[in-house]
Amino acid sequence: MRQKPKKSLGQNFLNDKYILNLISKLGSVNNKSIILEIGPGTGNLTEKLLEQKPKKLFLIEKDKNLYNDLKNKFINKVEVINDDFLNFDIGDFFKEKITIFGNLPYNISSQILIKLIRLKNLEKKIYKLIFMFQKEVADRIIANENSKQYGRLSIISSWKLDVKKITDVDPNSFYPKPKVKSTILIMEPKKKYLKLKSPKNLEHITNVFFNLRRKKIKKPLKILFKNYEEIANLLMIDLNLRPQNLSPSIFLKICLEYEKLTN
Repeated sequence: MRQKPKKSLGQNFLNDKYILNLISKLGSVNNKSIILEIGPGTGNLTEKLLEQKPKKLFLIEKDKNLYNDLKNKFINKVEVINDDFLNFDIGDFFKEKITIFGNLPYNISSQILIKLIRLKNLEKKIYKLIFMFQKEVADRIIANENSKQYGRLSIISSWKLDVKKITDVDPNSFYPKPKVKSTILIMEPKKKYLKLKSPKNLEHITNVFFNLRRKKIKKPLKILFKNYEEIANLLMIDLNLRPQNLSPSIFLKICLEYEKLTN
């Protein structure tokens, strides 16, 4: 029986064969690949991933009914985990490097991405992330400074990930049809990136700045540092700029200075 999508879980099942084929081939899957699919729903993408003959395919599905359906549909072909990905310890579960696919629920997609970016030694645990986001969220992830979409997600994502947009996806490719377009992104962990004490410090700093995105950066800097003028001089920051004018590298330098206060 066809499961009725649950609005509370942000379920929109992808059923466009062309898009499913496209996504399944983006991960360079072969017989050595270990794949995790987040939120497989009715298993449409799962079928296409199995055609690529991975070494092992894991599915993580929060919805108990869908979990049972997937177990019955793919007997002995996949391992299905009934859990909420946001509570799942990916670093502990997988001992080998993996590729992750996901048509992410709109309501928690940015939380899923942040959870993965927080992973210690991300580049040693993940080859690629092939994710479908709501277009508005994807636009924020790939935005550059001095644009309206630029903000916390842009900075945090670019810290550890190289991100490439593949294509936008029309609402007609889903059941039920969402009210907005979606976007497929490929993300590859950077081998070299600035090491921070904690990703949460960068999250905090960008939060302070972009909660005051219309203000000049003197105000958020003053909240973070007593000696804000000294910090501005050190990093050669013009206090008359606004948060969207600062590059990701400047935010990382601000974070390093902030972390010195927590010694």
